Amino acid sequence: MLPGHPILFKSLCYVDGRWIHSDSAATVAVHNPADQSVIGHVPMLERTQIVAAIDAAQRAFEAWRWVPQQQRSAALLRWHALILRHQDDLAALLSLEQGKPLAESRGEIRYAASFIEWFAHEAQRLAGRTIPTHIDGAHLGTVMEPVGVAALITPWNFPVAMITRKAAAAIAAGCTAIVKPAHETPYSALALAQLAEEAGFPAGVFNVVIGEPQTAMEALVSDTRVRAVSFTGSTRVGALVTQTAARAGIKKVALELGGNAPFVVTEDADLDQAVKVAVAAKFQTSGQDCCAANRIFVARALYETFVARYAAAVRALKTGPAFEPGVEVGPLMHQAAFDGTVARVADAREKGARILVGGQPHALGGWYFEPTVIADAAPGMRVYDEENFAPISAVCAFDTLDEVIAKANDTEYGLAAYVCATNVNTIFQLVRRLDFAMISVNGVKFTGAPIPFGGMKASGLGREGGVEGFEPFVETKYFCLGNLGLPLAAMA
Repeated sequence: MLPGHPILFKSLCYVDGRWIHSDSAATVAVHNPADQSVIGHVPMLERTQIVAAIDAAQRAFEAWRWVPQQQRSAALLRWHALILRHQDDLAALLSLEQGKPLAESRGEIRYAASFIEWFAHEAQRLAGRTIPTHIDGAHLGTVMEPVGVAALITPWNFPVAMITRKAAAAIAAGCTAIVKPAHETPYSALALAQLAEEAGFPAGVFNVVIGEPQTAMEALVSDTRVRAVSFTGSTRVGALVTQTAARAGIKKVALELGGNAPFVVTEDADLDQAVKVAVAAKFQTSGQDCCAANRIFVARALYETFVARYAAAVRALKTGPAFEPGVEVGPLMHQAAFDGTVARVADAREKGARILVGGQPHALGGWYFEPTVIADAAPGMRVYDEENFAPISAVCAFDTLDEVIAKANDTEYGLAAYVCATNVNTIFQLVRRLDFAMISVNGVKFTGAPIPFGGMKASGLGREGGVEGFEPFVETKYFCLGNLGLPLAAMA
């Protein structure tokens, strides 16, 4: 199944306004996770070609940085309009290469487009300030300058939204962008490039390169002309990106990394609401989400009732291929993800956890795994200690607020946390004492273009979205204008 707008299905990289092959003719196969069929092949560029993309982005930056902000914003808004015009085709393409249910893909396309619209408008307020002077006869102030070429390295779980959240901020600020998408999901990125071209982006402003992951990352991050690096992915690779950037000198680095999100259900929580939110927080994107609820902590008085209702709700989830009506859980992304899921469930079972629902490869075969509820999870079990990135859910009981806060915080990660409670004092204690950068209370939807998305600890550095989303892509330049003929202060 290909998108209805065939021109969006591109099998070439996009550099300097041109669609290019690999110089070596090397390609990588892209698979449909639903049945492992090959969708197509995309070029694996050589290092020299990635350097050429940096050349192009640097040339384009010298002009793009001086384009009036209203013109940059207008180009972004044309891109936004084209994405919405083709949202059904883009969603189909996303589901084809990523496997998530079509309804989720449609939601991601709208979510992705919202960042472009927001940054296009917000950039018109990206201004410096006048500083009251402390120097006789001088005028002081700041201006915001774009940093230059930005390398944007994005993951496979949200292959459209993770690009637009970065690229819209960078391009609106006056930077040029080189996107390196995951090789599992390149077609969504290439479709965005096609629409950027149709929107009238000058050559070199938006580029998409695909290459051997380590080589491509090092070529981009180690080049001194790349002044900003924004990476979304695992903490392990994020550390490699940071090390590579440090060896190349000093540059701006923003990292959005792994998570081990706690979900705390207090004794005063609305139980029906807690179950509904927990299902959504765990099983969206088949659990392959850095913000997914990874460890569900339930007050002991509610524990058995909660797990029974939660298990029943999970049992009712429909698993299947993306284009089948009503599907809520799709396949895992690849064989390694599937194998890791099997191993984590087996580890929990061997260590005494109860498997209330699922726990087995799905009857559909392939990379499908049954939506799973694991009760009585505990430290030392892989499902509790590790980021699962799968439709498997670990639940355990707690007795006191201090206890659950200590358990929730006992992880290297600090991205997102969830709370279901009604007592305001309890809510504020959890909001302030949980060591996570984003806390969602009594709901699953908390992200969006106006909010600063990002993590603490091993979950990352910097923020995406909100006015903070500009920070990786701008520098504050201070100026002091002396000798303006202003009256001098009286000398003592």
